[in-house]
Amino acid sequence: MTRRLRRFTSTLGSVAVLATLAGCGADDSSDGGGKGGALTVWLTIDARESWPDLVAGTNKRFAELHPGTEVKVQYQQWPSKNQKIDAALAGREVPDVVEMGNSETTNYIINGAFSPLEKKDFDHSEDWLPALADACQHNGKNYCVPYYAGAKVGIYRTDILKKVGVTSPPRTYPELLSVLDKVKAEYGAEDKNFSTFHMPGRYPHAAMAWVKDAGGEMAVQEDGRWKGALSLPASRAGLTTWKKLIDDYYVGDRSKDNGDEPGVVGQGKVAMFYGNTWEANAAADPRSGGNPALRGKFDTFAFPGPSGKLLPPFLGGSLLAVPVKSGKQELARDWIKLFTDHGSQQQLIKAQTLPNNTVQLREVPADGINGPSARAAERGWVTPLAPGWTAVEKSNILPSMLQSIATGKKTVEQATEDADREIDKLINEN
Repeated sequence: MTRRLRRFTSTLGSVAVLATLAGCGADDSSDGGGKGGALTVWLTIDARESWPDLVAGTNKRFAELHPGTEVKVQYQQWPSKNQKIDAALAGREVPDVVEMGNSETTNYIINGAFSPLEKKDFDHSEDWLPALADACQHNGKNYCVPYYAGAKVGIYRTDILKKVGVTSPPRTYPELLSVLDKVKAEYGAEDKNFSTFHMPGRYPHAAMAWVKDAGGEMAVQEDGRWKGALSLPASRAGLTTWKKLIDDYYVGDRSKDNGDEPGVVGQGKVAMFYGNTWEANAAADPRSGGNPALRGKFDTFAFPGPSGKLLPPFLGGSLLAVPVKSGKQELARDWIKLFTDHGSQQQLIKAQTLPNNTVQLREVPADGINGPSARAAERGWVTPLAPGWTAVEKSNILPSMLQSIATGKKTVEQATEDADREIDKLINEN
């Protein structure tokens, strides 16, 4: 399951080369009207490893619509994907369809890298998940098509909860704290290395869920300008609640991130954690550092927030775009239509992945491992769609702020004030 460790994180490449793309049209060296020849599609390895039948089926349907046009699918690794895209877009030979993470699109769109796409041409476009759809919008136009999504959930050891008399996961935040108290009393007293709740300090996609639940934000836009919003009262309230959860139930290294979470949980000294659905299996999979002895002992639940609603999860996901320099604009749009239509989304659901729209979220089996994720997805959010957010993430402002709070090096007030100051320096830079 290590293939998905970077699946829903921002993979940030250099976008400076994109400045040259503004105003560019299709590459004049392409094959005239864009018919025949080959259509080049860049997808990440998730498609090859998790739903190859969907790719093959789409290509077969496309061939029936466009005889003589071969589809060449090239699979990219998440860590190097954007660097390759930047290099291709700066040249003359570009892919015709590219997959992007939903937190990666803003600079590409602003700099004119992608062609506009009519929303009405695609299935369920009025019902696209907002955290995916919003990442495709700019100045009233749509520049990409949502592909799939994934939302974080609570993951717990069923055997541990059963031992303390809990037969079903908590549905409210007070119930959650009560369950954690019971587990801590049973296990924490005997083992000082036992974390009732695993929550490393440098984990923005988790901590910001508490901020969002409290009504806070990472950044806000006023009069056309973005600015940091972590020092607003609601944001600070969310971070204070997050810090208390760590203080009460986490005994691990507060300066770490969640990159090795399955391996840490697989050591058997964690009762519950907040993560991606696939990590429930990864914690028992030796390929990702997990422990096979724990197979079948994890389950997921929709994580309740202190607000009384479900904790709003970071909604990771992918989008499909057509580079403006592609010479096969119409063919590229037709391929995306097929790859994201209602039937294709049903295939993604069968592959234990969330669909791109709210209507088909209801088709996700409620009692399956993705059921809780589907429930939480409608409250999902994405990082600020600001021109300089890429620079903010590359500067590690949020992880550093969270580490300073988690370790007690700074108060919530001081840390958020410092973070906002640093965010303000970068967030409006394109």
